Amino acid sequence: MPRFRVGGPGRASANGGEEMSGINDELRKIMECPVAHTPLVQVGDWLYSTDPKTRRKYRIQDGIPIMLIEESQVADPEEFERVMAEETKPRETPEKEAS
Repeated sequence: MPRFRVGGPGRASANGGEEMSGINDELRKIMECPVAHTPLVQVGDWLYSTDPKTRRKYRIQDGIPIMLIEESQVADPEEFERVMAEETKPRETPEKEAS
């Protein structure tokens, strides 16, 4: 499953493609988990709280993050660990092409 950070349209993702949602930078800067008040990590069409106690995840529907607690889900421990492990992996930076 590709991993992404929340970002604006047209931003490059870790896998070199475009991010799936149209969440802009201004919104991204103020977004946090409404339960734990921690940063969020985007994986596909989901935003994951980085809090290991709550393990909340929030759906992104038609480019709109659904941040209602009642609509969120709790990721199972294995899923949460996998997502957080992927997020902490060093990202490859594209090498500059020779002119």
